[in-house]
Amino acid sequence: MFGGLGMWEVILIFLVVLLLFGAKRLPEIGSSLGKGIREFKGSLRDIEGELRLPESDKAGTPGAPEPPAPEEEEEGESGEENGSPRRLTNSQ
Repeated sequence: MFGGLGMWEVILIFLVVLLLFGAKRLPEIGSSLGKGIREFKGSLRDIEGELRLPESDKAGTPGAPEPPAPEEEEEGESGEENGSPRRLTNSQ
């Protein structure tokens, strides 16, 4: 039946699980197990989708253009004269 288990073995396993967890807890366990399996399958789909992307679409590959380097500011424009800390800017 289930990987070499007979009908009596399956019934015995079900009864042991029922005694250990109780009738009220079994639906909660089943639902959380189902959610975990769905999340795992979704993660697998995401990973497969990333692996199937063409190499030129991925960032950081040799064929992709590099972002421009940020221009350096002169000391007078950085705010160091008045004692305030220098700000880092993002050029994207």
